[in-house]
Amino acid sequence: MQRRDFLRLSSSAALLPLGRGAWAATASGGPPSGPQRLIVVMLRGAVDGLNVVVPYGDGAYYSARPTIAVTKPGSRSDAVALDGYFALHPALGSLKPLWEAKQLAFVHAAGSPDPTRSHFDAQLFIENGTPGRRVSADGWMNRLLAAMPGVAMPGGAPNLTAALAIGPTLPQILKGKLPVANLPMGPNATNPMPIDKPEVAAAFDRVYGDDEIGRAYRQGRAERTELIANMTGAEMDPTASAGAPLPNALPAQATRLSGLLVRDRNIRLAFIALGGWDTHVRQGGDKGQLADRLRPLGDGLAALAKGLGPDWSDTVVVVVSEFGRTVHENGNGGTDHGHGNIMWVLGGGVRGGKVYGDWPGLAQTALYEGRDLAITTDYRTVFAAVAARHLRLPDKALAQIFPDFAPVHTGVDQLVA
Repeated sequence: MQRRDFLRLSSSAALLPLGRGAWAATASGGPPSGPQRLIVVMLRGAVDGLNVVVPYGDGAYYSARPTIAVTKPGSRSDAVALDGYFALHPALGSLKPLWEAKQLAFVHAAGSPDPTRSHFDAQLFIENGTPGRRVSADGWMNRLLAAMPGVAMPGGAPNLTAALAIGPTLPQILKGKLPVANLPMGPNATNPMPIDKPEVAAAFDRVYGDDEIGRAYRQGRAERTELIANMTGAEMDPTASAGAPLPNALPAQATRLSGLLVRDRNIRLAFIALGGWDTHVRQGGDKGQLADRLRPLGDGLAALAKGLGPDWSDTVVVVVSEFGRTVHENGNGGTDHGHGNIMWVLGGGVRGGKVYGDWPGLAQTALYEGRDLAITTDYRTVFAAVAARHLRLPDKALAQIFPDFAPVHTGVDQLVA
């Protein structure tokens, strides 16, 4: 293995922590109470947003879904009434306190303007931030990282873990010029890697000199050692995984991640992807396949908010999926690939307790291509609002993060304080 190849692997897939001193400038000029953070959760497979935030006030919803519609809030349903028109799926009841605290908002009829119904292409366009353009080599979160002040280590060297990808491989959204750490959050996260063996480490130590590459290598080694130390102790407390595992690993992962973020205050960006949302068959309504997946998702997000404690006030979490699903259920009790969808925005600084967006309705004449929820909010509008208002980035930076995109100033851009 060549030195540069190892450096590339160690900077994009290492288990590393952060330093202690960075913060994003605020509008008032003083430091905020903690590091301003963004966590993106991507639901791969196209979650059915119409059954996540249910337009129970739209009669066409029930006509289109005779067997999989979520029942209206009331005595026969545990669906959470958000207002007089929308309700939250009953499996997401653990998020009700966040909604009531106005720390949870939704943007309905949101998504990518590209018409593709290909999972691969749609996910790529969400992650590269340039819908319709497959040639974008980097992801928009890496460009965001480059635009954020205060992420460099002392001396100007890049902080190898200012951004964190939860999972075994680096996703497209975080690929780019700046190094990003990969972190498996399961029980094997602290298992030794080859570089942890003394004889392997000694061999690499002899290879690297005192040049820029050598200094980055040694920084990565030191930061990995610190992260492993941070993850043991409270991170590996056996009480955190007491009881039977949930269908989805997010609740346990969220507890571990929140503990890591609290201890390592310089992590600024994080990304986690969850699969299994392609419900073509036996989707279910109040109960069933979708409900079984939404429940641990909601529990995990609630666990993240609880685990972050005071740091929750400086954190924004955005949940997004590549596209929505058809308005009408199919012959297999499921839904097919659609267009418009729901986005979730959570955090202590979110102006929540509200469903944002221009709701187009589900009348046949209002549907996209006669079958799907239309998109009235480009997904980049949501992320641009978070970058501008929460991360305090100027318009010039937004133009680099989302090139060739001019957000329309609607109420959506005010969803973060």
